[in-house]
Amino acid sequence: MTEAIRTAIEGASAYLTEHPDEARYTDSLATARVISGLAVRVEGPGGEVLETDMPPAVGGGGAQPSPGWFMRAAVAACVASLATMRAAQVGIGGFTVEVDVDSESDDRGILGLDPSTPGAPLSMRIRLRMSGDGLGMEQMEELGVWAVEHCPVSDAVRRGVPVHIEVTGA
Repeated sequence: MTEAIRTAIEGASAYLTEHPDEARYTDSLATARVISGLAVRVEGPGGEVLETDMPPAVGGGGAQPSPGWFMRAAVAACVASLATMRAAQVGIGGFTVEVDVDSESDDRGILGLDPSTPGAPLSMRIRLRMSGDGLGMEQMEELGVWAVEHCPVSDAVRRGVPVHIEVTGA
Protein backbone atom coordinates (compact mmCIF):
# COMPACT_ATOMS: atom_id res chain seq x y z
CA MET A 1 0.00 0.00 0.00
CA THR A 2 2.85 2.41 0.85
CA GLU A 3 4.35 1.94 -2.61
CA ALA A 4 1.00 2.58 -4.33
CA ILE A 5 0.56 5.82 -2.37
CA ARG A 6 4.12 6.95 -3.14
CA THR A 7 3.70 6.14 -6.85
CA ALA A 8 0.41 8.05 -7.04
CA ILE A 9 1.88 11.11 -5.29
CA GLU A 10 4.95 11.08 -7.53
CA GLY A 11 2.73 10.89 -10.62
CA ALA A 12 0.45 13.69 -9.46
CA SER A 13 3.44 15.84 -8.46
CA ALA A 14 5.16 15.34 -11.82
CA TYR A 15 1.97 16.14 -13.74
CA LEU A 16 1.26 19.31 -11.75
CA THR A 17 4.87 20.43 -12.08
CA GLU A 18 4.52 20.16 -15.87
CA HIS A 19 0.98 21.64 -15.90
CA PRO A 20 0.78 24.19 -13.04
CA ASP A 21 -2.27 25.83 -14.65
CA GLU A 22 -4.27 22.66 -13.84
CA ALA A 23 -3.44 22.67 -10.11
CA ARG A 24 -6.09 25.22 -9.17
CA TYR A 25 -9.77 24.30 -9.36
CA THR A 26 -13.16 24.81 -7.74
CA ASP A 27 -13.90 22.12 -5.14
CA SER A 28 -17.12 20.11 -5.39
CA LEU A 29 -20.31 21.67 -4.11
CA ALA A 30 -21.94 20.73 -0.81
CA THR A 31 -25.65 21.60 -0.61
CA ALA A 32 -27.37 21.63 2.79
CA ARG A 33 -31.12 21.51 3.41
CA VAL A 34 -32.91 21.59 6.75
CA ILE A 35 -34.92 18.38 6.99
CA SER A 36 -36.70 18.96 10.28
CA GLY A 37 -36.02 21.22 13.25
CA LEU A 38 -32.23 21.63 13.20
CA ALA A 39 -31.54 18.33 11.42
CA VAL A 40 -29.69 19.02 8.17
CA ARG A 41 -28.87 16.79 5.20
CA VAL A 42 -25.88 17.75 3.07
CA GLU A 43 -25.50 16.27 -0.41
CA GLY A 44 -22.68 16.37 -2.94
CA PRO A 45 -22.68 16.01 -6.73
CA GLY A 46 -21.32 12.46 -6.57
CA GLY A 47 -24.01 11.16 -4.21
CA GLU A 48 -22.11 12.04 -1.02
CA VAL A 49 -24.39 12.48 2.01
CA LEU A 50 -23.76 13.86 5.48
CA GLU A 51 -26.43 14.45 8.13
CA THR A 52 -26.11 16.72 11.15
CA ASP A 53 -28.26 17.81 14.05
CA MET A 54 -27.74 20.29 16.82
CA PRO A 55 -27.83 19.29 20.50
CA PRO A 56 -31.10 19.55 22.45
CA ALA A 57 -29.69 22.44 24.52
CA VAL A 58 -30.08 24.74 21.50
CA GLY A 59 -33.29 23.23 20.09
CA GLY A 60 -31.96 20.32 18.05
CA GLY A 61 -32.79 16.67 18.40
CA GLY A 62 -29.23 15.47 18.92
CA ALA A 63 -29.94 12.55 16.56
CA GLN A 64 -26.78 13.15 14.50
CA PRO A 65 -23.37 14.66 15.23
CA SER A 66 -23.21 18.45 15.15
CA PRO A 67 -21.57 20.32 12.26
CA GLY A 68 -18.74 21.26 14.65
CA TRP A 69 -18.02 17.60 15.34
CA PHE A 70 -17.82 16.94 11.60
CA MET A 71 -15.34 19.83 11.32
CA ARG A 72 -13.12 18.20 13.96
CA ALA A 73 -13.61 14.81 12.28
CA ALA A 74 -12.61 16.33 8.93
CA VAL A 75 -9.42 17.76 10.47
CA ALA A 76 -8.61 14.39 12.07
CA ALA A 77 -9.22 12.42 8.87
CA CYS A 78 -7.30 14.88 6.73
CA VAL A 79 -4.27 15.01 9.04
CA ALA A 80 -4.23 11.19 9.27
CA SER A 81 -4.34 10.98 5.46
CA LEU A 82 -1.58 13.55 4.98
CA ALA A 83 0.66 11.91 7.60
CA THR A 84 0.21 8.58 5.81
CA MET A 85 0.93 10.19 2.44
CA ARG A 86 4.09 11.85 3.76
CA ALA A 87 5.27 8.64 5.44
CA ALA A 88 4.88 6.87 2.08
CA GLN A 89 6.76 9.68 0.31
CA VAL A 90 9.75 9.44 2.63
CA GLY A 91 9.72 5.63 2.68
CA ILE A 92 8.55 4.81 6.21
CA GLY A 93 7.32 1.22 6.23
CA GLY A 94 4.76 -0.20 8.64
CA PHE A 95 3.38 3.27 9.31
CA THR A 96 0.28 3.67 11.50
CA VAL A 97 -1.35 6.85 12.76
CA GLU A 98 -4.27 7.85 14.98
CA VAL A 99 -5.34 11.48 15.20
CA ASP A 100 -7.45 13.04 17.96
CA VAL A 101 -8.90 16.52 17.48
CA ASP A 102 -10.72 18.51 20.12
CA SER A 103 -11.46 22.18 20.51
CA GLU A 104 -12.51 24.73 23.08
CA SER A 105 -15.63 26.80 22.35
CA ASP A 106 -17.75 29.44 24.05
CA ASP A 107 -21.49 29.04 23.37
CA ARG A 108 -22.06 32.76 23.83
CA GLY A 109 -20.55 33.22 20.36
CA ILE A 110 -22.81 30.76 18.53
CA LEU A 111 -25.87 32.20 20.29
CA GLY A 112 -24.88 35.82 19.58
CA LEU A 113 -24.88 36.74 23.27
CA ASP A 114 -21.50 38.49 23.23
CA PRO A 115 -20.33 40.26 20.06
CA SER A 116 -16.70 39.90 21.14
CA THR A 117 -16.97 36.09 21.38
CA PRO A 118 -16.49 34.22 18.08
CA GLY A 119 -18.93 31.53 17.01
CA ALA A 120 -16.01 29.34 15.97
CA PRO A 121 -13.83 27.39 18.37
CA LEU A 122 -11.43 29.48 20.41
CA SER A 123 -8.67 26.90 20.00
CA MET A 124 -8.10 23.46 18.55
CA ARG A 125 -5.76 20.64 19.60
CA ILE A 126 -4.48 17.99 17.18
CA ARG A 127 -2.82 14.96 18.78
CA LEU A 128 -1.08 12.36 16.62
CA ARG A 129 0.01 8.87 17.72
CA MET A 130 2.33 7.31 15.15
CA SER A 131 4.56 4.31 14.69
CA GLY A 132 6.60 2.96 11.83
CA ASP A 133 9.77 1.15 10.94
CA GLY A 134 12.70 3.10 12.41
CA LEU A 135 10.50 6.10 13.21
CA GLY A 136 11.98 8.16 16.06
CA MET A 137 10.44 11.05 17.99
CA GLU A 138 12.13 13.77 15.93
CA GLN A 139 10.90 12.25 12.67
CA MET A 140 7.40 11.80 14.15
CA GLU A 141 7.30 15.48 15.09
CA GLU A 142 8.46 16.51 11.61
CA LEU A 143 5.88 14.22 10.03
CA GLY A 144 3.06 15.50 12.29
CA VAL A 145 3.87 19.15 11.67
CA TRP A 146 4.13 18.52 7.92
CA ALA A 147 0.74 16.77 7.89
CA VAL A 148 -1.02 19.56 9.80
CA GLU A 149 0.60 22.29 7.69
CA HIS A 150 -0.35 20.62 4.39
CA CYS A 151 -3.83 19.35 5.28
CA PRO A 152 -6.37 21.60 3.51
CA VAL A 153 -8.87 21.28 6.36
CA SER A 154 -6.52 22.22 9.20
CA ASP A 155 -5.04 24.95 6.98
CA ALA A 156 -8.50 26.48 6.48
CA VAL A 157 -9.02 26.48 10.25
CA ARG A 158 -5.57 27.93 11.00
CA ARG A 159 -5.44 30.47 8.21
CA GLY A 160 -9.07 31.56 8.06
CA VAL A 161 -9.82 31.51 4.32
CA PRO A 162 -11.78 34.41 2.81
CA VAL A 163 -15.52 33.70 2.72
CA HIS A 164 -17.81 35.35 0.18
CA ILE A 165 -21.52 35.39 1.05
CA GLU A 166 -24.20 35.38 -1.65
CA VAL A 167 -27.88 35.49 -0.74
CA THR A 168 -30.72 34.92 -3.24
CA GLY A 169 -34.41 34.08 -3.06
CA ALA A 170 -35.49 30.43 -3.19
